[in-house]
Amino acid sequence: MTKSMVILFIHNYYERRGGEDAGVRQERDLLAAAGHRVVEYARHSNEIALNGLGSRIKLGAGALWSTRTYEELRSLLAKERPQVAFIHNTVPLVSPSAYFACAEARVPVIQTLHNYRFLCPAGTFLREGRVCEECVQHTLLRGVWHACYRDSTLATATLAVMLASQRALGTWGEKVDCYIARTEFARKKFIEGGLPAERIVVKPCFVHPDPGLRTDSGEAALFVGRLSPEKGLRTLIAAWEHIANPVPLRIVGEGPLRSELEAEVERRGLTGVKILGRLPDADLLSEVKRARFLVFPSEWYEGLPLTIAEAFACGVPVIASRMGSMIELVQDHLTGLHFEPGDPADLALKVSWAWAQPKAMEEMGRNARAEYEAKYTPEINYEMLMHTYHRVIDEKKQAIQARVATESKGNSQWFL
Repeated sequence: MTKSMVILFIHNYYERRGGEDAGVRQERDLLAAAGHRVVEYARHSNEIALNGLGSRIKLGAGALWSTRTYEELRSLLAKERPQVAFIHNTVPLVSPSAYFACAEARVPVIQTLHNYRFLCPAGTFLREGRVCEECVQHTLLRGVWHACYRDSTLATATLAVMLASQRALGTWGEKVDCYIARTEFARKKFIEGGLPAERIVVKPCFVHPDPGLRTDSGEAALFVGRLSPEKGLRTLIAAWEHIANPVPLRIVGEGPLRSELEAEVERRGLTGVKILGRLPDADLLSEVKRARFLVFPSEWYEGLPLTIAEAFACGVPVIASRMGSMIELVQDHLTGLHFEPGDPADLALKVSWAWAQPKAMEEMGRNARAEYEAKYTPEINYEMLMHTYHRVIDEKKQAIQARVATESKGNSQWFL
């Protein structure tokens, strides 16, 4: 049995709750349920009150270095003496000062890479609805030029300066002991962007509680997610017009494209397409279990969408875009199908085949459930976390001991 630990969670919660915040709470609760004492240092973006240029300048300066965070964390670290610090998001209120406070206290730091913020000010590798890697291929000035973060040149410049200054200071290489990427695809992207390969491990998210297997072959196709352009919803609706034999489609989610989608569904006469809006968690899982397959037509580099893991947990296969992490997460003709991203005709072809082959999709659903049991359960996740924690703690102790020994030897020679 793993010995109880004191673990410090550091996270800047977002103004609007999303998957990242939910994932942080989920991992925190998992560790607490296992008997560890989880101490949380949290800032919330809803603390921000912008009422003029002065407040914006103050916020920007704080994103570069927060004296408040540094002092509060120094005090908390001295009081709680955690064995490890688990950092999630530092933008904008926590700031990089968290890394320096932990380094000063000699507490090893693990950073979860929920998004691509270390490489892209927007954190998404997405610009104007398309994948963009210009900030990696050229410089961060590209992001500033395009105002990629919140459509603000000033806000983007602030993040670009923060990223550039921490790279120059060696923060990412010297003050972070381990990075956790959600997928192998993401790990490779961060290595391309300059993070040390030997410090990046892959650990997915998990689904809890286990929703259990569906009991029949499913009665509709299902989309679950934010109704926004990068999710491939225009491709989805266009694909349904290409399907000769009608396939019922249920769309769950909310977002800026909802009105446009509703108008398109009506204009195209797609009577089998129903837009349900946002649903409570219990109702959402019921929808997933009623699906013959999940359609995931995203057109950007997703992280690890919990929607896919939840579908697998229910034994529901996934038809996904052949791009980014989706290639890795969904195995073609094993746990689902791939189609060319942004291609309505190819998506329609794959949907039509899947609808006409219920036995094949049931087999893929069983494979999907096996994938969940192998990768996305709380038990598997906990084992991976503990392995990472103990390795990082041991390596930190050895590094400190080696440094002390070297310094002691140097002092002895000086006195001789």
